[in-house]
Amino acid sequence: MITVDHLTKSYRGMTAVNDVSFTARPGRVTGFLGPNGAGKSTTMRIMVGLSPATSGHVEVLGARYADLPNPGLATLADSTSGRQKF
Repeated sequence: MITVDHLTKSYRGMTAVNDVSFTARPGRVTGFLGPNGAGKSTTMRIMVGLSPATSGHVEVLGARYADLPNPGLATLADSTSGRQKF
């Protein structure tokens, strides 16, 4: 599960991401939509630790992405058996 909680990112006085919160649950499709410049890529960069958030936090499988044992290899396979109905 991925949890984004009150995420905000500002650059030199401009807010790129403003108080974004959502949960992406295993076995479910979560849409991440918006027009150009809405902050989708910035949010993803924050989620994987490539850019720091101004405020808020992100958890992947209950931990910060950077704290996962192998963050580049993290999957939800351990939490699903493959038999769930998607």
